[in-house]
Amino acid sequence: MYYEPGISPHGLPYDPFKSCVVPRPIGWISTVDAQGRDNLAPYSQFQNISFDPPIVMFSANQNTQGRRKDSVENAEQTGEFVWNMATFALREAVNKSAEELPPGIDEFEHAGLVKLASRRVKPKRVAGSPIQFECVYLNTLRFPGTPPLGSADVVFGRVVAIHIDDEVIDERGIIDILKIQPIARMGYYDYTTVANRFEMIIGGNNQALLAGMEGSSAKTRDASS
Repeated sequence: MYYEPGISPHGLPYDPFKSCVVPRPIGWISTVDAQGRDNLAPYSQFQNISFDPPIVMFSANQNTQGRRKDSVENAEQTGEFVWNMATFALREAVNKSAEELPPGIDEFEHAGLVKLASRRVKPKRVAGSPIQFECVYLNTLRFPGTPPLGSADVVFGRVVAIHIDDEVIDERGIIDILKIQPIARMGYYDYTTVANRFEMIIGGNNQALLAGMEGSSAKTRDASS
């Protein structure tokens, strides 16, 4: 099949676009507003951008009323946000926190979640989430789109603190992703979990390249010197 988005119809009962870029990590983002009220929402456009320094992003479309999401406005106004890893065990709470609620409603309470204090930023962390990033806001890129949902705000933040539950670190000192079972967004109403893994190491003896794949800032600098 072939179609041009916004010009020619795809002819399918459901739009296939979101199902073509999969799986997508979930940015379960907690913020506080200018009044100090907690907010929590999941975003399926989330990714790490770089590792030295560590930078992440989440992208938020408008809400159904055509307004910017609370997470975006809160991050911009307070300069902080937290990413919480979404897992299979927490899937119902993730889904509950995705509901479109009026500003000022606490999604932690709405989803029955316990809050944990952060160390470097004000937004709370999700208890039970095995990994969290405390982030300081960097900037927002705004992409205008078709109302009411189409416009998107892409928010970037620098990771200033990382929390990892000791229970998910194996005897090798590596995060046991299969034990965590992170969930990821597919298309339509579908999600998936990380249920298997395989290893591929780039050939050759470029130690700086391999250190970059590992994500080790120190090893990359040493190998490049």
